[in-house]
Amino acid sequence: MDLGRPPLARFPSGDFLLSHRPISFDDLKHATSQVGDFGADNRAGISRTLHRISAIRNRKGVIVGLTCRVGRAVPGSANLLQDLVKDGGSLLLIGPPGVGKTTVIREIARMLADDYKKRVMIVDTSNEIGGDGDIPHPGIGSARRLQVPNQDVQHKVLIEAVENHMPQAIVIDEIGTKLEAMAASTIAQRGIQLVATAHGVTIENLIMNPSLEMLVGGIQSVTLGDEEANRRGVQKTVLERKGPSTFTCAAEIVSKTELRVHRSLEATVDALLAGKPPNVEIRKLGTKGLVQEVSVQKEQSHIAIYEDATPFDGDSLRNARRSLDSAFNLDSAEGHTERSDEAESSLNLYAYGAVLDLRVNCLASH
Repeated sequence: MDLGRPPLARFPSGDFLLSHRPISFDDLKHATSQVGDFGADNRAGISRTLHRISAIRNRKGVIVGLTCRVGRAVPGSANLLQDLVKDGGSLLLIGPPGVGKTTVIREIARMLADDYKKRVMIVDTSNEIGGDGDIPHPGIGSARRLQVPNQDVQHKVLIEAVENHMPQAIVIDEIGTKLEAMAASTIAQRGIQLVATAHGVTIENLIMNPSLEMLVGGIQSVTLGDEEANRRGVQKTVLERKGPSTFTCAAEIVSKTELRVHRSLEATVDALLAGKPPNVEIRKLGTKGLVQEVSVQKEQSHIAIYEDATPFDGDSLRNARRSLDSAFNLDSAEGHTERSDEAESSLNLYAYGAVLDLRVNCLASH
């Protein structure tokens, strides 16, 4: 709602005109009278709901526009991350604005409190996770929440949550300053499971952000000796991770139905600093709420598993391996066959084609 313009409803598919009549000061005054008080961050809410109203002010501080976002608790929105949440490691969610980070972190808080029976404290920056008002929205389950009076003191509220309320897990939305990153690092070192979000598209954005690089362990420039530089095959001055990462794992939210999961955040950062592609799990949510695809990307290779994929014929696969073994005396293949039978959901890739080409070339040269 902007002064002097017709109101618009914005959807992923496009904008929808609500009325041809331009918004007046009376319309804005009536709308603001129906919501809570605006804080220093120009945000307000509606009690017992997850809706968020943000104000646009002129130079005199008068409201001349409103952005009203509809908030909903979506059960199952964190299903793609359930195994990581259950493991108890600290989890960092990364994504651009509007991609659904707050919805996912709200469901994770409910999951930790209700499904895994943990003492969960939510540090709610602008009441987006637990909703406006003194009574939290049912979407967070039995998790408790601490409201932040001013965003400048959010790092103090984080430490207060640890020292006063004995949590087993802490959930925080939008870590954005160096003080908040330091507080998060302190919490993780005390053995408390930390679930947080940060603005960015990929892990590289955090590495390049001076305020948030501490979340991934910090970055420092290191000068190598001649021998070590030659051994690594790099220049004498390289970038390395300064210390342990605050978070165990991370997830880049591509869309509401797709994630890029880094199971080891430290390994990902080390690979990126070394100029190598990291190991990434790409997870997609199917129409039935189940994981439709799990793929592993390593050294720019890609393996995908689909729901409707044709199952492998185990006998045919084993017979093919025995034929190749007898032809080329590959003793290790049988061991791989036995191990692959133990895990029904795993997929092993055997590069026999590469071995065959190598042996044919060797025979041809002789």
